[in-house]
Amino acid sequence: MRALLCLVPLALCAGCWTDAPRRLTRAKEALFDKDPQRALKEYRLAVDALENDNSPEAAVFRARALKGAADVYYLEQRDYAKAVDAYRELIRVCPEAPETIEGRLLLADILADRFHDIRGSINEITASLQRNPPQSAELEYKVAKLYFQLGDYPQSELEAQNVIKKYETSAYVDDAVFLLGQAYAMEGKRPEAMHAFQDLVERFPESELQPHALFEMAKLTADMDEDEKAIELYVQALKRHPDPKLDQSNIGRLRKRIASTRPRHVGDHEAAFDRVVVQVRAKSSVEAAGGSAEEAAHDNGD
Repeated sequence: MRALLCLVPLALCAGCWTDAPRRLTRAKEALFDKDPQRALKEYRLAVDALENDNSPEAAVFRARALKGAADVYYLEQRDYAKAVDAYRELIRVCPEAPETIEGRLLLADILADRFHDIRGSINEITASLQRNPPQSAELEYKVAKLYFQLGDYPQSELEAQNVIKKYETSAYVDDAVFLLGQAYAMEGKRPEAMHAFQDLVERFPESELQPHALFEMAKLTADMDEDEKAIELYVQALKRHPDPKLDQSNIGRLRKRIASTRPRHVGDHEAAFDRVVVQVRAKSSVEAAGGSAEEAAHDNGD
């Protein structure tokens, strides 16, 4: 009999999770009624009901409740500080739950966009990648972009190259190639940058980044004083570039630069060096003999 009584608390504990589904349903109804505060209350009651329950069912509902509360703070109330705390509670309490991956990614967005904590954002995405989520290519590209934003161009290069090699058929490869070219350019590696942009143009001719790659190639070419070639690249970019006025402005600037350094007429040495040509009046016979200009004028009857 005593042994049977000892089993009663365990049985009651195992059934604690049965209240959680009702709480989660009520929380969703509250959100539908645009009452986030009531939703938060229901999520918290669900978590409290599961406090001493370690069953697999309880783990599922606990993760859903914690994720739901964090989403309310973030998406409904725009209380980013509380959202950060809630997502971190989800990560701490339910590290293996499927909801935790999405929670980490939302936390990464908040850290980068709202608190300018780029490294913190990178850490959360990297932790998510360890679980091999289906959007791994996108996440690794995002890490490369964040390193670029941080000004760590060598690491951005490594991360972009990783996307290119690891996810050859991904839709993010052209983005990674373009980012690689930008990172090279920021480091002053012009040949490497030109090669990356050229690679994008040739491998992904239909990519929306193709005209941007041509534009960057034109800028690099102009920096090397190859103005005619730069203009050709700008003209190619102009066909699909979303800002044609910018292309045309750069083309006009380069044409002016070419005109300012080219002689006005072939063989016109004075014009080439912008010299002022002074018309010299021939001396009269009086001036040639040493007389003054006034004497020469009097001698000529002026």
